[in-house]
Amino acid sequence: MFTDMVGYTALGQRNESLSLALVEEQRKVIRPILSKHNGRETKTMGDAFLVEFYSALDAVRCAYDIQRAVRELNLSLDEDRRVHLRIGVHLGDVVESEGDISGDAVNVASRIEPLAEDDGVCISRQVYDHVQNKLELQLESIGSKQLKNVSNPLEVFRMVMPWERNRDAATVQFDMNRVAVLPFANMSPDPNDEYFADGMTEELIDRLAQMRGIEVIARTSVMSYKKKEKKVSEIAKELEAGSVVEGSVRKAGNRIRVTAQLIDGVSQGHVWSSHYDGSLDDIFAVQSEIAEKVAEELKIQLLQSERRTLEKKPTESLEAYSFFLQGKHLVHDTAESSLRQALKLFESAAAKDPSFPRAYVGMAECHQWLGDFSYDPYLDSIKKAEGLLKLALQLDDRLAEAHEMLATIKWNLDEMEEVSTQAQIAIQLNPSAARAHLMLGGVKAHGGELIEGLRLVETAYRLDPLDIHAIEYVGKMLFWAGRKEEALEHWRRTEHLAPSITHRNLTEYYISQGDYGDATREVSELMRLGPSDAPNIMWRGYLAAVMGKKDEALKMIGKLEAKEDTWSAPIYFALGELDEFFLKMESSWHVHQLPSLELRYSPLYAGIRNDPRFASLLSH
Repeated sequence: MFTDMVGYTALGQRNESLSLALVEEQRKVIRPILSKHNGRETKTMGDAFLVEFYSALDAVRCAYDIQRAVRELNLSLDEDRRVHLRIGVHLGDVVESEGDISGDAVNVASRIEPLAEDDGVCISRQVYDHVQNKLELQLESIGSKQLKNVSNPLEVFRMVMPWERNRDAATVQFDMNRVAVLPFANMSPDPNDEYFADGMTEELIDRLAQMRGIEVIARTSVMSYKKKEKKVSEIAKELEAGSVVEGSVRKAGNRIRVTAQLIDGVSQGHVWSSHYDGSLDDIFAVQSEIAEKVAEELKIQLLQSERRTLEKKPTESLEAYSFFLQGKHLVHDTAESSLRQALKLFESAAAKDPSFPRAYVGMAECHQWLGDFSYDPYLDSIKKAEGLLKLALQLDDRLAEAHEMLATIKWNLDEMEEVSTQAQIAIQLNPSAARAHLMLGGVKAHGGELIEGLRLVETAYRLDPLDIHAIEYVGKMLFWAGRKEEALEHWRRTEHLAPSITHRNLTEYYISQGDYGDATREVSELMRLGPSDAPNIMWRGYLAAVMGKKDEALKMIGKLEAKEDTWSAPIYFALGELDEFFLKMESSWHVHQLPSLELRYSPLYAGIRNDPRFASLLSH
């Protein structure tokens, strides 16, 4: 493999210090990837790498991973600091001398590299013949090329990158009614007032999401851009948002100043902007007015019921509202101390105003996370959350976030009919409720409607493209539905967002294909990412079992069962110990952790679905 930096010589003449800095940046990115793919760096020549591999497949995958990693690096850099590479890969004999290699194969690789586009990869026919049925990426011929100092023409292929379909995205007119509300900047003299700016962001998302005709991207995705120096057009492109709302909040004592603007996501042109000065008592009116102005500019005709919803105050107590916003600021941090502090703040909000339903929703969310992360007993936490949500709905049965969270709680309790009811109510009240779509998709798939489930999960992913649960189940359901190429593209495209989930899914995929070599590579990556994570240990044991390495599989079972974990069941299945498998799965059901969708759809379990015990397990 031969790599070369585009425009390096010219850059060195213009700005030598910058060119040297970019070379160093390039090396920091590339060298760990070479190691991951068993590449041996034989020579560096200024900005260029010459690398030797044991297999053509390793080389091609390494080339792709380099270009993907460099692309992700470039997203956070100004244009003049971005690294652009071309890569050429050839297969042939080499002459080795004192750690260096030479010969015709090296010469051909260096001649193929300039044929690649900027940020592209070209390979020779010899490489193509070895990898064409083993690679998830598309390769297309660019014809036979006469290479310098090579006697016969050589057919060359280019790698078609998954992101190429987005190359002309800047010219695409995204739907203007798909809105991203970016994190409002905190301009207050006290940095501790950051919670107030974040609260403004979340309140606007919530208010806009309840309007018909507007698709609002969820908080999970937009808050990832907080304090990141990115152009609006870049963010809009990544989120496929036609409209972007951004602004700032300044709070000083009892006075507030709020600026807001609506921006065309593609042209970055300002559609509307305004500012508001007033007392803290005006905050709800300001939120409503901004939401109404955005709707007006997007030509949305509000119904009277929507206007009443917009103008409804969540609480009459500003002190309760302040506690609530501080709790919301902390609840998204998964650390135990943050969750317990958030719980106290929500309790304080409810104490100040016992009729404030969203305070009880906040308390329920804290208990849910405390249980999910095993900080508190799981079932106790879920039951506490359920009770608090029912109390919130007694106070306001049209609170979409309460119905959406109750759907999640009911999913955790395996009450599928109630999940469906609560999720549908949430979607009626808030069409942009991403988690409700995800829950409803799970229910449909659980009932045997995989395609409808996939449609709903894809909607959840569109509404919240950075939510790891949506990312996970889009890939899984595409795979289970037989759309393997789409699943593979999805996993590669989202790996940097959910690396462990991606490599677990790829492990399942490769094992199902009987490709234990690639499965081994994925398991090695899982062990690097989280050697003590139960799902990763399970996949290591599962792979060992299907490869006949019983001792290693039993060792992984021991690790899991020492933690009183239910994840050991699939390893027993892979070992052929079905009695123990079904016993462990029954135990999983009793603690509401049965992986019912995996059992129903994963090709790994296809061979035992006629077993009466299998039908009994899924009928719970």
